[in-house]
Amino acid sequence: TLVLRRRERCRLNSRSGRKFQRRNEPLKRDRPKWKSDYPMTEGQLRSKRDEFWDTAPAFEGRKEIWDALKAAAVALECDDHELAQAIIDGASITLPHGTLTECYDELGTRYQLPVYCLAPPINLISERSDEDTSDSPEPSVTSKKEFQLKVRLSTGKDLRLSASMADTIGLLKKQLQAQEGIDLFHQRWFFSGKLLTDKTRLQDTKIQKDFVIQVIINPQALQSPKPPSPPPASE
Repeated sequence: TLVLRRRERCRLNSRSGRKFQRRNEPLKRDRPKWKSDYPMTEGQLRSKRDEFWDTAPAFEGRKEIWDALKAAAVALECDDHELAQAIIDGASITLPHGTLTECYDELGTRYQLPVYCLAPPINLISERSDEDTSDSPEPSVTSKKEFQLKVRLSTGKDLRLSASMADTIGLLKKQLQAQEGIDLFHQRWFFSGKLLTDKTRLQDTKIQKDFVIQVIINPQALQSPKPPSPPPASE
């Protein structure tokens, strides 16, 4: 009977709008270990995380809590456990199991973070580094020949960029920025479903000259107002 009375009391408290008390444990230092369904690069992992954090505030919950959870997850991955715990405490977030995979705000709203936002997979693929490219042979004369690279933006616009097979994606991003005014951080280049990193050369993608590269543009870049055109000169 005592258990039934407690359950009824909790039910009444939730109906009356009182804050629901849950068990709260300190944030654990151990990060979850998991394996992706397919080998994932660092760029693909970042893209997957960005997609979640960009859409998370649209789910149930408050944006300030989502922002605090994101900051705590970044701090935890950087091995700054004290900062992560301070962020959690400052936002009055409750951790019933001491992990960010399931947590609650002070009103009892539940928040869940996917495991890929908390730690990289054990089958993460390392991308080409500066050391790798420095030891690679110089591009051949054939790879330096310029051609018109076909690029298709997520807005539906098709355009061409002057490129060579020795060019990196980072260099082509700068060319697209100069031509279309799209910031580098708002561009994501894909070919054959694979995210292309800034250090990837066109010759590494096995792309043919008549193929098309897809460029996903962050919607925030499209919302920035364009500068007004100058008024026509008076006669």
